[in-house]
Amino acid sequence: MAPPRHLEHVKNLSAELVSWPVPYKDGLDLLLSFSGRRVVVLASGDPFFFGAGGPVSVRLSPEEWQSIPAPSSFALIASALGWRLEDTCCLGVHALPLETIRTSLQPDSRLILLLKDSSSLAELGTFLSDHGYQDSICHIFSALKLTENTPLTCTAGTLKDQQADAPVCVGIELSPSSPSAISLNSGRPDSLFAHDGQITKQPIRALSLSALAPLAGQHLWDIGSGSGSIALEWMMASPRQTAQAVEIRQDRAEQIRKNARAFGFDKPQGRFSVHCGDVLELMDSLDRPDAVFIGGGLSQPLLDRLWEHLAPGCRIVANAVTVESEALLISAQKRWGGAILRIELSQLKQLGSKQGWDAHYPIVQWTAVR
Repeated sequence: MAPPRHLEHVKNLSAELVSWPVPYKDGLDLLLSFSGRRVVVLASGDPFFFGAGGPVSVRLSPEEWQSIPAPSSFALIASALGWRLEDTCCLGVHALPLETIRTSLQPDSRLILLLKDSSSLAELGTFLSDHGYQDSICHIFSALKLTENTPLTCTAGTLKDQQADAPVCVGIELSPSSPSAISLNSGRPDSLFAHDGQITKQPIRALSLSALAPLAGQHLWDIGSGSGSIALEWMMASPRQTAQAVEIRQDRAEQIRKNARAFGFDKPQGRFSVHCGDVLELMDSLDRPDAVFIGGGLSQPLLDRLWEHLAPGCRIVANAVTVESEALLISAQKRWGGAILRIELSQLKQLGSKQGWDAHYPIVQWTAVR
């Protein structure tokens, strides 16, 4: 079993040749239908580095498969360009939306991307240009070989005019600066997220994510998600993060999905999902979390149910802005422990010919571990 381009190299074999279908996932079911027979799956390079190995191996028992790796496409490109792989961001976006590279677009950095086909070059050029990286240098590789890989070099702004044979890979030297570069630290600008005013503002978001203390591979519930900014920044912390946003209003749930699409979090491997409705009714259907953030919909029944439902070790962070919700958090702290933080922020504002401090509503934050 292999894509047609691989089968071309083995067409003189006596073995049955089976073309891997599109979409890719259909090939997994076809592969499993050959159970009990000896099957060879041909794939490019290292099958466990953005390759076929991961999806195939999880469907089989350890004694049913063996991997014989070759140098990955990333290794071949780095060797051709003289780039250190440890200093290069390597991503496979051949089956993912380009938005997944959004936070990896760091000025004066290097990326190696695996693309679906030649048509992806134009999409990549437009995406880079839209984010201020039109002058980035791009090295296009097609039909990689073990040696003597010579790229076609152009700027991101002219990628749309280029052609290449599958598999298509691009090494990118990003421009030294871009006004749209996203900070690696939490508390990104509010302007990155579409919202109707219901958003955990940038400085509060930074403090809230710090309190949530994400660790790689952990799962978050973002309750009363509003714009989804907390859940989406949680996802940015690591490619292994997962999250579920719960929002009772349908219009805001759609807004969260829009924001997720902007970062490519709406499709990859089911890492992120939005649930519209009352969290008390949805709770049993959600995946077990490692951390819970309550940004809206705070109530005593919610706190009681969470404390009863969550596993020991789960971290809870809740923000309150009204005196009623503040009282709930103070009561929760007395009952279950944890810490209470009162956050008061002011911004400098013009007052006629002079300036004064414009105070925001204070935020009370409760942090506890179940």
